[in-house]
Amino acid sequence: MAHVLYYSSLCPDTPPFVEALKERNISYEAVDITESMKNLKRFLQLRDERVEFNERKKWGFVGVPVLVTENNQFIFDFNDILGTTCTPPVI
Repeated sequence: MAHVLYYSSLCPDTPPFVEALKERNISYEAVDITESMKNLKRFLQLRDERVEFNERKKWGFVGVPVLVTENNQFIFDFNDILGTTCTPPVI
């Protein structure tokens, strides 16, 4: 399984997130949830089933962009990718 990036081309948080991935040469399958109903349904199924989204839903956030790593880690903040938070992820 490869990394999967769920994002929206309409979201202002997407470009810096994608740039952080490019800077780290992290490859991923790109899923634009606003491109098609199929992509949106795929994302909503994930969001509805995973507890990682609960806090974001509570605050009214959609939950994108999010990188789901091949080891099933959910990365919502590009600072986590850059290593500028306290707990950088394993990618």
